[in-house]
Amino acid sequence: MSLRTMLILIPLLPLLGSLASGLGRNLVGRAGAHWITILAVAASCVLSFVVLFMQVDGSIGVENISVYTWMVSDGIRFEVGFLVDHLTTLMMCVVTFVSLMVHIYTIGYMQDDPGYQRFFSYINLFTFAMLMLVMANNFMQLFFGWEAVGLVSYLLIGFWYKKESAIFANLKAFLVNRVGDFGFLLGIAAILMAFGSLDYASVFQAAPAKANETISIVGGAEWGLMTFICVCLFIGAMGKSAQAPLHVWLPDSMEGPTPISALIHAATMVTAGIFMVARMSPLFELSDAALSFVMLIGAFTAVAMGLIGIVQNDIKRVIAYSTLSQLGYMTVALGVSAYSAAIFHLMTHAFFKALLFLGAGSVIIALHHQQDLRYMGGLRKYMPVTWLTAWAGTLALVGFPFFAGFYSKDAIIEAVHLSERWGSGLAYLAVLLGVLITALYSFRLLHLAFHGTERFEVAEGVDPHAHLPNGQLAHRPKESPLVVTVPLVLLAIPSVLIGWYTIEPVLFGGWLDDSIHVLNDNDVLAALGQRFHGATVMALHALQTAPFWLMLAGFAIATAVYLFRPGLAEQIWTRMPLLYRLLDHKYYFDEFYQKVFANGSLKLGRGLWNRADAGLIDGVLVNGSARAVNWVAARVRQWQTGFLYDYAFAMILGLIAILGVWVVLY
Repeated sequence: MSLRTMLILIPLLPLLGSLASGLGRNLVGRAGAHWITILAVAASCVLSFVVLFMQVDGSIGVENISVYTWMVSDGIRFEVGFLVDHLTTLMMCVVTFVSLMVHIYTIGYMQDDPGYQRFFSYINLFTFAMLMLVMANNFMQLFFGWEAVGLVSYLLIGFWYKKESAIFANLKAFLVNRVGDFGFLLGIAAILMAFGSLDYASVFQAAPAKANETISIVGGAEWGLMTFICVCLFIGAMGKSAQAPLHVWLPDSMEGPTPISALIHAATMVTAGIFMVARMSPLFELSDAALSFVMLIGAFTAVAMGLIGIVQNDIKRVIAYSTLSQLGYMTVALGVSAYSAAIFHLMTHAFFKALLFLGAGSVIIALHHQQDLRYMGGLRKYMPVTWLTAWAGTLALVGFPFFAGFYSKDAIIEAVHLSERWGSGLAYLAVLLGVLITALYSFRLLHLAFHGTERFEVAEGVDPHAHLPNGQLAHRPKESPLVVTVPLVLLAIPSVLIGWYTIEPVLFGGWLDDSIHVLNDNDVLAALGQRFHGATVMALHALQTAPFWLMLAGFAIATAVYLFRPGLAEQIWTRMPLLYRLLDHKYYFDEFYQKVFANGSLKLGRGLWNRADAGLIDGVLVNGSARAVNWVAARVRQWQTGFLYDYAFAMILGLIAILGVWVVLY
């Protein structure tokens, strides 16, 4: 099979699987839906790894392949094409592998759902959209994948469309992403205006020559061209990758089924923005202002969103705020030009965050869809596989030495420490504080869910499908079936090992040099690489560093508060009501957006309706013209007397008037 054929099949197979399971659901049935979609994603995953192995053994290099030219307008080509380099292949493998695990897991999680086939169709379509995005070699295809991912996420978040909160959440996600996408589209339009091309290679090659050019913005203000382009592109990334203040959609997306929480928050939609900025590194390297902006937004997101996770009681929302915080880490890495470290953390995070979400889903299954941590506890003896894999994912998340998350997160922290970019000192403090916060909310979740006393009761002899009050179960929890636990184990393995195996080639071996461009003065990873002496030495050396001790401090505090003195947390928050209220209300972002933008838009709409539609159009133009005709008719009607001499007199007056006008004019 040729490389071109393989590249076409990788995104095409999930698309065909989606169409077959969705449009042909009556023909294939429930079992056929999951077999078709799983085999389609499995084949895409295998082909992605084949491409990876071809790159490893040197069979292929960087391949820029044009598949189909849709249109040529004024010399500008609009086409479908694939750019295959090490960044593309890494993303393809991560996306398809995590998606495959989610597909398998879905069989167990969604087995009783009436929308079973529709769900498999959607997640296959989601995988297709993400693959089109990461494989694109031009901005048009990138934008297509970008918007397609957003559209399918809207369908998935609102999958339970009879649930009012789910409909609100998917509309919120859609609208917030439209804000970011408007900036993204402006950035692409500016690229087309400045470079006259949508092809990556052409734009990247011409970019250095335009580094000092400016562009006039509204009011005559002059911006650096590259700064304007990069800031606009990053606004798009802020929407997709949920960076403050465009983060509000992501926690609410927990209203969708748990498998989709893993797919959206692990390796696909939320990482699209991180991938895009890394892909655009030849442009971002030409604007220090844009990079400082990226770094500071990421630093705020990493700390602020992590703090909210400490007070959340919904098990999925805790992990969602963890995702926001870790995306902040990736964004900080992008801002200090450590693009490879951001992609490396993207990869490791994909495995352990998918593991944590699917583990949370396993707990939810066992507790009859109970998601409140206050009604859990002591589950480790009932669910040993879920418990052990949750510990593996948590240790990777907090950055425990030798686990995958340790290598990627520690590399980001050290890269920020070495950076001399404006604002890097503040960013360094933020990522250090983030280590403590991550450990706090992560071990809090573990202790409340799996350890301590049981905070649920078993109500004997009740209908297992009945809706029971919080804290009551129809029967004791039990371990999830193999179709759920096997994906947990398969995700736990890379969560533990992949960092140790891949840190040297990805960060210090030049694996991504064919994809990412960094100026010599900005190359903090090169400086970090001079002190790198192997993955084992790095892990052992970490025992002496601040991040390790901050992580241990977070573990100690969480254990003391939530395991040994469970009432202490409430006492602490009682003494700090303002801070608790601030975190519980998520810094009032949602309230502000609801009152100013949502309610403001409604008021504006009602005002325009009252004044423009009802007032001007209906009141003046439509009803007003009718009233004017009626008024004129009422006056003219009085002239219709029915007497012949009145009409004769009017005719004589008209004739005199005509003659008068004629005399004056001639």
